[in-house]
Amino acid sequence: MGTGAITQYVNVAQLVLYAFWIFFAFLIYYLSRENHREGYPLVTEGGMKVTGFPIPAPKTYLLADGSTFSAPNDFVSPQVLAAEPTHRWAGAPLVPTGANPMLDGIGPGAWADRADHPDHDYHGHNKVQPLRLATDYDVQAGDTDPRGLPVVGADGVVGGTVVEMWVDVAESLFRYYELEVASNGRRVLLPMNFARCKRDKVTVGAILGHQFADVPGQRSMDQVTMLEEEKIQAYYGAGTLYAEPSRAEPLL
Repeated sequence: MGTGAITQYVNVAQLVLYAFWIFFAFLIYYLSRENHREGYPLVTEGGMKVTGFPIPAPKTYLLADGSTFSAPNDFVSPQVLAAEPTHRWAGAPLVPTGANPMLDGIGPGAWADRADHPDHDYHGHNKVQPLRLATDYDVQAGDTDPRGLPVVGADGVVGGTVVEMWVDVAESLFRYYELEVASNGRRVLLPMNFARCKRDKVTVGAILGHQFADVPGQRSMDQVTMLEEEKIQAYYGAGTLYAEPSRAEPLL
């Protein structure tokens, strides 16, 4: 057999297999680099930066509203870590240090630095709107209309009254209750996934009655930005662990 006569011992199936291996190796490399566009380099507890896999060059994305977003970028989160480790060994759990642990952004109360403007639908309108603006929507006939019902916290104390509902016009479903807080008269939002609507009341297991007074607010009660949504959801999420001290204790 002469030099270069590879057809004597290499067939098409073998060539296809080798080609697939090479393609798959490049695919893994490409996806790993793309995965490093956000969140890298990592910052350790000691303040050291860990890059690990090579970070790709910045890529600019054209968003639906005409704006652009580049990743990776030099954005630094303005959040200040209001927590300290429970022990001195690496990887020890963090405990909040602020006056209200539900506002410290720790654990189930963490939030992402999303854009501080409302999310929009395909027509450029705000996706989440109160019913007083989204007049084409209403509560289904036969269902309980929660407007006017008291909102009861996990301790059985009334924290406020439902005065409005907010609908996601893109998905045609309700996202929030708007409450008037009993203790200070503020208007705050209650995410639907943290509430249970009954015939005579709305119950919330995540936080206590008096804690509705500190729910993060909005610049305008006719719209909610994506960053405000993050903080509102995080507050109720933090309540599942920090609303009362016993929730952070061992089960046994």
